Amino acid sequence: MDFAELRRAVEEVELIDAHAHNIVELNSNFAFIHAFSEAYGDAVSFAPHSISYKRSVREIAELYGCQCSLQSVEEYRRVSGLQSICSKCFKAAKISAILIDDGLELDKKHDLKWHESLTPLVGRILRVERLAEKILDEVLPHGSHWTLDKFTEAFVSKLKSVASEIFGLKSIAAYRSGLEINTKVTNKDAEKGLNEVLIAGKPFRITNKNLIDYIFLQSLEVAQSYDLPMQIHTGFGDTDLDMRLSNPLHLRAVLEDKRYSKCRIVLLHASYPFSREASYLASVYSQVYLDFGLAIPKLSVHGMISSVKELLELAPINKVMFSTDGYAFPETFYLGAKKSREVVFSVLRDACIDGDLSIPEAVEAANDIFARNAIHFYKIKSATGTITSRNILSQKSNIALEAELSLVRLMWVDISGQHRCRVVPGKRFNDVVKEHGVGLASGVVAVPSYLDTTVEGSGLTAVGEVTIMPDLSTKSRIPWSKQEEMVLCNLQTKRGEAWEYCPREALRRVLKILKHEFDLVVNTGFENEFYLLKSVTREGKEEWVPIDSTHYSSTSAFDATSPVFQEVIAALHSLGILVEQVHAEAGKGQFEVILSYSTCTEAADQLIYTREVIKSIARKHGLLATFMPKCFLDDIGSGAHVHLSLSQNGQNVFMASDTSSKYGISAIGKKFMAGVLHHISSICAFIAPHPNRLLFLIAVHHYLIMIIFEISVRS
Repeated sequence: MDFAELRRAVEEVELIDAHAHNIVELNSNFAFIHAFSEAYGDAVSFAPHSISYKRSVREIAELYGCQCSLQSVEEYRRVSGLQSICSKCFKAAKISAILIDDGLELDKKHDLKWHESLTPLVGRILRVERLAEKILDEVLPHGSHWTLDKFTEAFVSKLKSVASEIFGLKSIAAYRSGLEINTKVTNKDAEKGLNEVLIAGKPFRITNKNLIDYIFLQSLEVAQSYDLPMQIHTGFGDTDLDMRLSNPLHLRAVLEDKRYSKCRIVLLHASYPFSREASYLASVYSQVYLDFGLAIPKLSVHGMISSVKELLELAPINKVMFSTDGYAFPETFYLGAKKSREVVFSVLRDACIDGDLSIPEAVEAANDIFARNAIHFYKIKSATGTITSRNILSQKSNIALEAELSLVRLMWVDISGQHRCRVVPGKRFNDVVKEHGVGLASGVVAVPSYLDTTVEGSGLTAVGEVTIMPDLSTKSRIPWSKQEEMVLCNLQTKRGEAWEYCPREALRRVLKILKHEFDLVVNTGFENEFYLLKSVTREGKEEWVPIDSTHYSSTSAFDATSPVFQEVIAALHSLGILVEQVHAEAGKGQFEVILSYSTCTEAADQLIYTREVIKSIARKHGLLATFMPKCFLDDIGSGAHVHLSLSQNGQNVFMASDTSSKYGISAIGKKFMAGVLHHISSICAFIAPHPNRLLFLIAVHHYLIMIIFEISVRS
């Protein structure tokens, strides 16, 4: 059987993450190790010995291109910054909507508004127990005290007031007193429970079973009235939960009660280890739906596959939904999305092999599980705040329409360093180009900056064709033109093989040799120097002159250009590119943007996007940004400082291991620099390919010495 269509459907679907939590700042006291375990206290020390921990750390390290260890991942997070790692994780996850339960109390957590930069849609799930506790924490007027009637009025009123702004309610009754809800709890018992909670004092934490059950039933009534679903924690969790009481079978009394028969209920976390029980409930109760977040990715691969298979043993496919249960760390969203795609593909493939499903049915199932079920289930016809007033279906339709109307820039860099692109409509890109690319005359890569014809002697002509093939991992929305996207491309032969003259392939080829033959990895960081020019008219002629005439690192220079750089940095962060510094350079109107280091291939891609961002946003402000090496004969030139380091097993091998080296440079570092000096003439063909750079070559040799010393200290 050919599963290519199924794999394509699973890998390409935009996910609806129907249950997640807020992300926290990097300096939160909620330790990163909690991304991999539900354990707390001394039990956390055993987490690194679990299968899921080892797998998850390895997969995050692969995403970040760093050494496979918790320490290396944490260092990458620290150096890159939260915005950068969020961009990388969510871009890889391909999540188009998140519904966030913001009732999980975490140190330095971001509000819902902050998450809007991560996905097109962000919605709220309201945790009812936390709402009740916040109400009790409030001070009543005139020194009065809480009674059950006052509490109920305040609680129900608050639920109703936000009903149009949220996507659903959530209960963690399983954590507090268990799922065996007493549907006949009396007001007297609830009042007694309330008094016990009040006696315990602030901040209030509701654990009394009678009061929990009362709040649960009040919430169900409001949910049913406003057609809001109720998410319910079931199955495993941390030690605050008695798992014997989190079996969803305990909900039978609620499910059988006709008062709540129309209230749609979601059993979260695959109810693991009670997945079969959850599947049974979804098969016999029309109001019961399932969500497998947390079980994926916290279990072993076998455990995840088994759990999802058990959910599908009886439950209708259109009742099973994806979520990441991502929390605190963007990596948890990435892992939840990545492993869910892998697990669902495996489960649906096996169902096809077993004869349970045809491949077209499996493709439909994948789209249902990952997106369509949630789109239909969380049907909010109007919302405010973080979601627009259109319902999700309309929003998804608009997103699809946008894709048809948008343009996609297919970008490549030729041998002379010119940024070039072909542009296709979004629909054409999705239907054809992303799989088959676009044909291009092979001679185009040998066209210099000063002439629209191939360089004589290059061996490349207008005869013959290569394919520009988009690298989908680099596809991004253009920050300054929201209805357009850009993607970097590889150059391939018509047979689909890497073309020998492709600059990206040439870099990968060299890095592969370095890794396989010497076990070395190159990290790279760029400093971008450029001039900002403004247009003036002199004697009826337009001239471009420096925007500023102050000195190196002048505060006045930055003050004059601050609006431009505010927009530049925001745009770069939206692309996952971390800026370390910005300052005015020594030339009049000259500036420098310093990027964080990364793996060599990623740094090269980021350099291309950075220059696109700077030039385009400058143009928006009526300015011209030029990276020309020698812009003015009477002022200094602009360079691109390249900081390089070689690492082995995550360690910088340019650094000498002892004090015997005069400059602190290792033997490998000296050999590397000797190679650079030996090949400097050939290197200049690439670092100075333009005629304008001939004016700059004398300075290059002197400047190279500075680069060499920077090599040893930059990592």
